[in-house]
Amino acid sequence: MKKTGLALGGGAVLGAAHVGALRAIEEFDIDVNYLAGTSIGAFVAAFFAFGKDWQDIRKIASDLKWIDITGISLSRYALLSNEKMGELIVEHIGDKNIQDADIPLAIVATDVSGGGKVVLEKGSVADAVMASTCIPGLFKPVEINEQLLVDGGIVENVPVKTVTEMGAEYAIGVDLNARHTYEKPDNILDVIINSFHFLMQQSDKLQTVNADLLIKLDLSAFNRSNMNQVDELMKVGYEDSKKALKKN
Repeated sequence: MKKTGLALGGGAVLGAAHVGALRAIEEFDIDVNYLAGTSIGAFVAAFFAFGKDWQDIRKIASDLKWIDITGISLSRYALLSNEKMGELIVEHIGDKNIQDADIPLAIVATDVSGGGKVVLEKGSVADAVMASTCIPGLFKPVEINEQLLVDGGIVENVPVKTVTEMGAEYAIGVDLNARHTYEKPDNILDVIINSFHFLMQQSDKLQTVNADLLIKLDLSAFNRSNMNQVDELMKVGYEDSKKALKKN
């Protein structure tokens, strides 16, 4: 039996759709042996790697509001801090290290000083998730091992290569952006997040070409910053993932 790796990509609030993907994966009895996550994908992957099933993660995601995951930052580097995301990780799985996960876990971030890819496989889960979800200019960078880290989506938004390098022989990628369309932004948050994801769209196609199965979710009806659409995102993530897995 081939060792299966699951790569969960970034996409801000669209990440709630990952919960639906996990539900489909569990229903198809797919044994995930390796797990890699970028940005919001890292947030979801951390819970799954430490034993939370899709129902547990659904409860966590359904209760979230922007106020729960952001705070005003006094940093010269950004407007806000995402330290509350780290606090949520600690609240639900404890103050754990990545290497202690039930499923081998890798979290992708970007070294903002040199632009290099940083794969975090040891150290604080909470710190790694904060680094990987740190949208530049919006959230304060996170310092780990003397490196200043920001959102991993800059270097590898759907971490198929990372999960393969971990040892996966069959790689499943979940891409939140593949079929997403854009509309006029509603607010400054939309402007920042949309601009950030424009930059990643082309690289996503190159990064996912070697996935054995790429689940491309159609999330074009959803806004990247509206937390009120979480339940519907999970539903679409489930239905689209189920279709993809049936075809495979």
